[in-house]
Amino acid sequence: MIKALLFDFDGTLLDTNELIIETFLHVLNERFPGQYKAEDCLPFIGPSLKETFDILTPGETDMMITKYREWNLMHHDDLVKEYDGVVETLEKLKEMGMRLVIVSTKRRDSIARGLNILGASHLFEFVIGLEDVTHVKPHPEPILLALEKLGLEKDEVIMIGDNSHDIEGGKNAGVCTAGVSWAFKGRAFLQQFKPDYMLEHMSDLISIVKEA
Repeated sequence: MIKALLFDFDGTLLDTNELIIETFLHVLNERFPGQYKAEDCLPFIGPSLKETFDILTPGETDMMITKYREWNLMHHDDLVKEYDGVVETLEKLKEMGMRLVIVSTKRRDSIARGLNILGASHLFEFVIGLEDVTHVKPHPEPILLALEKLGLEKDEVIMIGDNSHDIEGGKNAGVCTAGVSWAFKGRAFLQQFKPDYMLEHMSDLISIVKEA
């Protein structure tokens, strides 16, 4: 029986893709003028900022993360938007008795800002963010921490996300997984990682939970 749903945040509950890409374009083209286009930034959606900048700018990671966060914060509210039916579905799931949790590679303060825009802060039992773990997804640590805090077994939760890190993290932790077809990298990309479910719309979770 499914008792809790673990959600990634960026690209799953809130459409932050434009914000992320524009932020990367700003900081990378400032550092490497004219070298990056929007499509070059697709691989950076999903991994933590540290993982990305350790590869792109070794030795300058902290400085690049600071620049990224400053620009991102300044433009956050103008460049994010809600996916269709997200909050409505979350409210229905909560009414059904589902326990809702966010498991993200993002910092908790940034997640809180996005949740305020959605008007959904009250729907989540807790948030696991970057600062809560040593290893981010696809390492199982964040998902196993969520299970521990919930006091639930692996077969009682589903990990839902828009990226390979979410699906692989769920599988590494031994829980069911669901991909979202509105993922910026596309449905076909996510299908490669064999999620247990593929959501065409957030409301699909209602029937999945009932059947499970």
